[in-house]
Amino acid sequence: MTTAKDLAETSLRLTKERDRAGWLALFAPNAFVEDPVGGGRHDGIAAITAFYDATISTVESFEYEIERSYLCGSEVAVVIRFAIVAAGFALDMDVVNIYAATPEGDRLLSLRSWWDGSRQGG
Repeated sequence: MTTAKDLAETSLRLTKERDRAGWLALFAPNAFVEDPVGGGRHDGIAAITAFYDATISTVESFEYEIERSYLCGSEVAVVIRFAIVAAGFALDMDVVNIYAATPEGDRLLSLRSWWDGSRQGG
């Protein structure tokens, strides 16, 4: 059975690989993305697609290191270090993503990302 941790790791890998279709296929039809938390939710596949196109697709380089993760039931908290280049700027970010899986464990119900940009630099 696939776990939320497996889905989280796949999400990050597909982001790095720039696999738009694969990344979007991870989400259930009623899923949402909130990135960053407090910045508004993207509800449903159409909104998640628009989020991808407006943000993730603009990234020139995406590296990450999973520092640790905590799986609990159908959710996982993942502590990640991102090294991103976007619009010519290098961004080093400490991030906590919370991924929730469907009850079947085959898709994501949500991706919520906590980050404040305090380590971002250019």
